[in-house]
Parts: sequence; structure tokens; C-alpha cells
Amino acid sequence: MRPTTLTLRARRAALALAALSTIAAVAALPAAMAQTENARAQAPQGPTPATTATGVPVAPRLVVRARRLDVVAGSRAHVRGRVIPAGAGRRVSLQRRSGGRWRPIDRATTDARGRFAIAFRAHRLGSARVRVRTGAAHRGIGRLNVYRHAMVSWYGPGLYGNRLGCGGTLTPGTLGVANKTLPCGTKLTLRHGSRHVRVRVVDRGPYVAGREFDLTSATRQRLGFAGVGTVLVTR
Repeated sequence: MRPTTLTLRARRAALALAALSTIAAVAALPAAMAQTENARAQAPQGPTPATTATGVPVAPRLVVRARRLDVVAGSRAHVRGRVIPAGAGRRVSLQRRSGGRWRPIDRATTDARGRFAIAFRAHRLGSARVRVRTGAAHRGIGRLNVYRHAMVSWYGPGLYGNRLGCGGTLTPGTLGVANKTLPCGTKLTLRHGSRHVRVRVVDRGPYVAGREFDLTSATRQRLGFAGVGTVLVTR
């Protein structure tokens, strides 16, 4: 049976429509490629994540080589280390624990061997836990202690059994300090030479001009301190 004129016209129309669709698709291809290139160019640039031989991403690991975290206010503290696997341009931040959150202090980027160095001038007195972080990886590195000099003395023998100004009884093993203004229970870190101790305000005093803290006998022994003199304090 010969196809009717109407059938032939329908086939020709379908072929013409298909040809037009192909031409339109080819014409739109350069614009689509250009749009893709623009998107790539605008995407954030950073180090390519390391992967295993099977293409599985390798989680970065932080190695700390050196640190200086006990400093007098106004001096420089520093942390140096590496991120493994090595790679340039990876961001590493030093963070302080404060108010129940980790807050950034300073940051650096790694070199081609994955090394980083963070150095900053510490002005804020206090003692806080610190860590280094890159991406989701982090590592605690101890406490950042920023000190000032204070004149102190010590007390104990002859007063054991007396009530403490903040509650409790003074004994030979009582750790803490006396201070006239800091709230009872305030924590502070004391340093003398290479020794340091973290204690609370447990008593009131001293009542001698020029002295800021009285150390209990146990605190004095921990610091290796004797007599009257200066120690470093974080409050």
C-alpha cells in the first residue's frame, strides 16, 4: 500500500523538527562550556585532598614539633608543626577554650612539606586550654599561660587549724592563695622558675603593704619558693 500524501507530510515535518533541535543543541554547546568554565574559575581554590590508591580521602593528622605557651604578657608565644599528608595551602588555626567554645587566636597556612608556624604576641592575662586545628582534625597542646609579675609571701606554721576566709580549715596540705580582692574560688596559675601550679583563692590577705598574694605552705613547696619575692601569676 502506498503512503498517503498526509503521512508523507507528517514524516517530513518530524525530520525537519529533529534537524532544528540538533542545530539548536550544537549552537548552545559553546555557551554551556563557557558557563562551566566560569563556575570552575569562581569555585574556592585550595589544596587537593590526599587520597589512597583506591581514591578514598585521607584524614589529615597534626604533629606539633615545638611550642612556647608559658609567656609574660607582651611576649611572643609560638607553635610549630606539620600536617600529614603534606600539602601546601592548608589552613591551620590556633584556638583557645573560652566560655565553653573554641575561639581562634591566630592562624597560618602550610608550605609544600606540610609545615606550619604560628607566632603571636600574647597580651591577655590568663590560663586556657589551647589546640591546633585544620579542617575537622584537631589536637590539644596544653594550656596557654600569660603571666605578670606579682610580689608574694607565704604563711602556714602556727596558723594550722584556723578558718580560711573562703571556708574550710587551713592545714599543711592546703593548696591555694590568699588575696584581698579576687573572688573566692578564682583559679590562677603561679610560676616560679621552671615550676608551676594551678590553684584557687582560698583565703583573704595578705595585709602587708606591697604584697598581692599569700601562698599556703603546700603551694610554696610545690613552687620551690621561699621567703618574700616575685612570682609569675595569670591574674
